[in-house]
Amino acid sequence: MADAPRHGPDADTPSAATAVRARLAADRADTLAEAAALSREYDGIVAANALVAVDDEHDPEGGSTAFERAHVAALLARTREHLQELDRALDRLAEGSYGRCEDCGNPIPPERLEIRPAAATCVDCAASTPHRPPYPG
Repeated sequence: MADAPRHGPDADTPSAATAVRARLAADRADTLAEAAALSREYDGIVAANALVAVDDEHDPEGGSTAFERAHVAALLARTREHLQELDRALDRLAEGSYGRCEDCGNPIPPERLEIRPAAATCVDCAASTPHRPPYPG
């Protein structure tokens, strides 16, 4: 696939690759900040629960606290997953394969990369895989 023509923002000019790299890096910095905030929130929930009785069954706040903890944990896991997606996108940019679908090798439409800069698949391949909620950030 290395011989395939390159498409996407990195193929046009070095300044386009620099712009993509800057956008991915900015998204990564924002995502790291969000992960840190979610970690602090999760730690706060756990610490607050350590100060109260452990009997969730009879504690009127027990169910909502457990839900809140699980919700923050899920958001944190998704945020960390997005960090991995951004890191892989930066790797693809460095390798020269950014903008090509990892599944079929076809170009990823620039409009898709504009909306999802870390996208690793074209629209057709993304549509054929099971869906999950988009990154909330």
